[in-house]
Amino acid sequence: MSNRITLPPEQQTPVPSPCINLCKMSQDTGFCEGCMRTIDEIVAWGTASDEFKRGVWAEIRRREADLPFAD
Repeated sequence: MSNRITLPPEQQTPVPSPCINLCKMSQDTGFCEGCMRTIDEIVAWGTASDEFKRGVWAEIRRREADLPFAD
């Protein structure tokens, strides 16, 4: 058993992609239903700096917090 601590993705270097291979853009939100990124964020990701990627992760966290849940 490993005692290795895994950092959240936005704190890792290089910053990993949030893609989970569930690629479907929501017409309602404009976000991918799998990774919660916009199409512009997805397109830019491959050549983006870690600073940009961390900013996208911050937006993803905000978007996740704003998700409505059924009661």
